[in-house]
Amino acid sequence: MPRGRLSRLSQFGRLAGSVAGGMVAEGARRLAEGERPQLRDLLLTPSNVGKIADRLSHLRGAAMKLGQIISMDAGDLLPAELTAIMARLRDSAQHMPPAQLQKVLVREWGPDWRTRFQRFDLHPIAAASIGQVHRAITRDGRELAIKVQYPGVSESIVSDVDNVAALLRMSGALPRGLDIAPLLAEAKRQLAEEADYEREGEQMRLFERLLADTPEVIVPTLDPQLTTSRVLAMTFLSGLPIETLETAPQAARDAAVRTLMTVVLRELFQFGVMQTDPNFANYRVQPESGRLVLLDFGAARPVQPATALGYRQLLHAGLSGDRMAARAAALSAGFIGPAAVARHGGRVDAMIDVILGELQRPGPFDFGDRRFLAALREPGLEIAADSAAWHLPPSDILFVQRKISGTALLAARLKARIDLRALVQPWLQM
Repeated sequence: MPRGRLSRLSQFGRLAGSVAGGMVAEGARRLAEGERPQLRDLLLTPSNVGKIADRLSHLRGAAMKLGQIISMDAGDLLPAELTAIMARLRDSAQHMPPAQLQKVLVREWGPDWRTRFQRFDLHPIAAASIGQVHRAITRDGRELAIKVQYPGVSESIVSDVDNVAALLRMSGALPRGLDIAPLLAEAKRQLAEEADYEREGEQMRLFERLLADTPEVIVPTLDPQLTTSRVLAMTFLSGLPIETLETAPQAARDAAVRTLMTVVLRELFQFGVMQTDPNFANYRVQPESGRLVLLDFGAARPVQPATALGYRQLLHAGLSGDRMAARAAALSAGFIGPAAVARHGGRVDAMIDVILGELQRPGPFDFGDRRFLAALREPGLEIAADSAAWHLPPSDILFVQRKISGTALLAARLKARIDLRALVQPWLQM
């Protein structure tokens, strides 16, 4: 895995050159066939998306996390077949060769580490952005999942954040007056915390306690004796990918999403701490019981009281159908900036009206029905095209919204139908 900033930046450059070459070849082919292809069609070919997925899998770290976010698309950005290609990034990075794995385990556990196990499978059962997971059985017969971090991943994460920021500045994609330095600093801090497996182990313990009264979910139990800052040991919990529920009966899909949304609401309004990474690979389902396995607590972080209050006010206004209150709540919490309202007030109100209209519909909300997004897209793009209206929400809101949006994307993938009013209303009266 490339570690230095320049070596990883060159990987981004090679990827851009390869994708550009693919676009030229595809454009020439379509022109020869008498077509007039759109730029988006040339970019989002299976070949190009496959190249992006493979390169991000090689880079791992924060670069792969970007691809994981894209792979969660529910058909709004990418065609379904291309989303399927990107889905390989959920938990399938290129894994460490055995010799490198041996070096890491010797460094973390000592040269006699094998004596601790009856069996340790050298081939990982999952390989994600920061580490890979191995299945093992201890001498006393306990079955464990062992997450081993890639060497140098901490340095690469910092490099990726700097590289993405540099590319954004050089491309002119960001307005000159938009200060993203606080967000970059927060992203580096968050990713550094994710790379600290001892911290993640403590967060896992916390969520195991917080969710002990929720039989619909289960959290692995930490093995503190085998856990270090670069190796995380926990009980192995069997389960299938959450996406396997796509073919399950409607009731099963609804129940799973309702459970996950209830957890999000408790994180936001009760626990004051949230696991903010909604990567689908962090959820498994046990088909016999329907129980959900919750994994990966590296991105768990406190939720500021002001953030929880902002969401409570926004949800209250939304369920009340009050456009003025919704706009005021969005401004107060920092979801939108004053410039957007001043310059595009009509468009902002039009978008709010669409959302309020969806929330006021009787019966369960159908997450599989994405038609309302078309009414949001045009005014949203017009506002986004005006760099003077750009606004950076508080970082705490961005991390919380990542979890909320990711949960909604999973609901869309599973075509769940949820009575949002009944689910949310109790939390607005506290």
